[in-house]
Parts: sequence; structure tokens; C-alpha cells
Amino acid sequence: MAKPFASSADTAAKEQTLEVLADGVYALTAEGDPNIGAIEGEDFLVCFEALATPVAAGKWLAMLREHTDKPVRYLVLSHYHAVRVLGASAFGADAVVSHEITRDLVAERGKQDWDSEFARMPRLAEAADTVPGLTWPTLTFADRMTIDLGGNRGELVLQYHGRGHTEGDITAWLPRQKILFAGDLVEAQAALYTGDAFHREWASGTLDQLKALEAEQLVGGRGAVSRGRAEVDAAIEQTRHFLRVMISEVDAVRRRGGSLKDAFDATHAALNDDYGHWPIFEHCLPFDVSRLWDELSGVDRPVIWTAERDREVWAQLQG
Repeated sequence: MAKPFASSADTAAKEQTLEVLADGVYALTAEGDPNIGAIEGEDFLVCFEALATPVAAGKWLAMLREHTDKPVRYLVLSHYHAVRVLGASAFGADAVVSHEITRDLVAERGKQDWDSEFARMPRLAEAADTVPGLTWPTLTFADRMTIDLGGNRGELVLQYHGRGHTEGDITAWLPRQKILFAGDLVEAQAALYTGDAFHREWASGTLDQLKALEAEQLVGGRGAVSRGRAEVDAAIEQTRHFLRVMISEVDAVRRRGGSLKDAFDATHAALNDDYGHWPIFEHCLPFDVSRLWDELSGVDRPVIWTAERDREVWAQLQG
């Protein structure tokens, strides 16, 4: 029997939990839905990620306002995907910050991604008609940007570690508190979406850089907060393992002259026991394998996902 398209049948509400990771450092987790965070400066806030719509973001901000009423100076976007950025207008931020490549990706494929993701995950697109348009970063950087949090709060380091989940992912790192907001470069007990990824670079140098920070708490793109070095390293290595299994299986099928469907079936079988029960595994894997097949075939930059292409790939691999 054909599986329902992507997450179209996932209509159950997820419980949201606001966690205080340190003085003035917050994370909202939601049982495998996208995570989001905030860091207090002396007289301002830095928010990390924006959720899919202003209404969804407004609910997060209402929870945050139970802890702080400081204005949002910076809204940091780890990458360009619609369910992470289209709620930005709710924050009233002075600056919307991203990597410079992310701004280019919004221009190149932001509208197609918006249509694609809202069709894939309609439950996250709460009050979709409230999105005023594409979210455009107003402050970008290439390698590293440091925000002085003021007082004795230390600094927040925004950094590019190389290509990974997308071409332009960044993280937010609190050196004093040793807390890392990793975006979708790391998932903790949630399946990886790699439909716009650079798998080999992500699984090697990019994750190596994240691990070298020696974070003691890590907020991934989805899943629970990782606490303590052992849990942090486990989350990073689980992400790496997922990628390496995919690379191994897809490459083996390609080398023996198999088809994309053969590669999907082999990868599904190899990952299912360990990861099949995790959030969005079935949703992600067709898009993951399709992109990896292209990458291993020499297609450097991901082909743009459209709502039509999504359905075609789904029918081919999960139909």
C-alpha cells in the first residue's frame, strides 16, 4: 500500500517544552518538530530560528515572554528552509542574520521551497496565510560573526563550518556556557533531512568542526536537548552514522548499475532498524536518497525541489 505523502497524514499536535539551559539561555523542543532557541543579552534578545509561520512563532514568543521582556535585536536563521524562517515577521527583530549563501539561496529557490515544505508538512504551516512573503536576511557574513551579549554574559559566536545540511548552515555557540545551537547540522534522535545536503562534506569536516567545540549542551534541529559531553558526542556521531550508511548503500547500488529505487530500498533496509521509529524517517528518506544519488553522480549543487518534483520522487520511491 502506498504511504501517505511525506508528513501529510501527521496531524497530531506535539507537546512543546521550553527548557532553560543556563541563565538567559532557552530552547523550545517539540517531540521531533523543529527546535528553536533564544539567548538573552544584557538588554536585548538573540533568537535562533523562526518556525514556519508568524502564528506559530507568536506562540513560542508568548512562552518566552514569561521569562523575559527584552526586545529582539537579532533573529538568527541557521539556513533557508521554509519551516525555519517564514515566521520571522513575528519577532520584530532589528536584524535578520544568516550566512551570505543563505540569502542567495532564498533568492534562488526560496519560493519553490516554501511551496514544497508547506505541502510536505501542512501541520507546521499553521495559519499559512499570515506569512507576508519570503524572509530576507538583512545582515549576512561569510565565516564568523560575534555578538557581545553585554555585562558578564560573554559572547555569542555565529559560525560557518562548511557545507552540510544545506550550502549555508550556521551555528550559534556560547563559549562561556559551552552551549551549541547546531540547527539541522545535528539531530538528536530524529531522522536527517538531506534533500539539499552535501553528504560527504557534512559527514567529515563539517561535523568534525562541531565536535571540536566540545559543547556540553547541544540543541539540534529536532529531538531532545543533548546534555553532557557524552550525549553531545553521541548526537553528533549518530548524525554522522546516518550519513555514512546512506553514502555506503547508495554508492554500492550505483557502482553495480542499480536504479534509484534499488538505492532507496537498500538504504531503507540498512537504516530502518536503528532509525525507522524516529520522527520523519519515512518522510525524509526518498528526498535524501534522491539528492545523494545526484551528488554521487556528480551533481554538485542540489536540484531545486518543487511541489511537483516532490510528488514525482515520492511516487517513484514510496509509492
